[in-house]
Amino acid sequence: MAGGRARVAASILDSDLANLGHAVRRVEKAGADRIHLDVMDGHFVPNITFGARMVKALRPRTELPFDVHLMISEPSRYVEEFIAAGSDSITFHVEIDEPIEPTLRRIREAGRAAGLALKPKTPVRALARYRELIDIVLVMTVEPGFGGQSFMRDAARKIVGAHDLLSYLPLGGEVHVDGGINRETAEYVGGLGVDILVVGSALFHKGHDMGREIRLVRALADEGYAFELNHGKPPVPRDEWRSIASLPLHVGTKLRTVIEDGGIPVILLRADGRMNPDGVRDYELMVPRQVETLALERYATERAAAYEEADAWRSSYTAPAS
Repeated sequence: MAGGRARVAASILDSDLANLGHAVRRVEKAGADRIHLDVMDGHFVPNITFGARMVKALRPRTELPFDVHLMISEPSRYVEEFIAAGSDSITFHVEIDEPIEPTLRRIREAGRAAGLALKPKTPVRALARYRELIDIVLVMTVEPGFGGQSFMRDAARKIVGAHDLLSYLPLGGEVHVDGGINRETAEYVGGLGVDILVVGSALFHKGHDMGREIRLVRALADEGYAFELNHGKPPVPRDEWRSIASLPLHVGTKLRTVIEDGGIPVILLRADGRMNPDGVRDYELMVPRQVETLALERYATERAAAYEEADAWRSSYTAPAS
């Protein structure tokens, strides 16, 4: 797993479409973080690719997350099929001519991440009414429908507004960029704060080392983020977790529930620290490092109360009669 902030979603649109299973295994071996699957209907965009059956057929070939981008006119008709096929996130376009909210709700009710995509000329404000129903904003920096197009620098600037739109989420909201992403453009979009870079044609140039290309894109995006948004410091790794409390299991479980209700994930891990009177050591409450400060500040009162409860329990503990 990559150690920095930026993540690469490998688009297999420019691979050998007669052997997509091989393409999926190849990008996984090269170190991609997820698979981006472009679904086109020949109506919303002037091209046709594949549907839910292909997604289902590819699902057993990898454990990487499937990020499905529906460039279709009627996502409501097919969203259940893509959910059943094993999609981990489903993004469709805000420019469609059918109700959007019901489809977003169906995706979220199925426990998948829901996203909306923006064509290059569509402003971020088009998403405002759906703000609390989306986990992903996909900023298109080419016109959707074909791979290998030139990067639109002006369109990429919407990454900043997309992040502002999702800023109410303490963790979980992602801004993706798709179109013309390669080693030449990665640093620029990283400096705008993009989370996920969809890379397609740059990975499938004959003679190129795909793994090196993925590493370069991630590193350059992180460098752009560091110098444009983080005062020259390397970004916080996405997969680093920090302990914010060490508590008996029953007390820690209650505090975890409170914190997770606020949108911050918590992992309870058995610690090597204090031994309790019941013979079980404290558990560590671990949160992602990028929200460590937020969690400590937001839940300071609840954390202090949990420590008081733990001390009172230890003082009053009576071992069961043998």
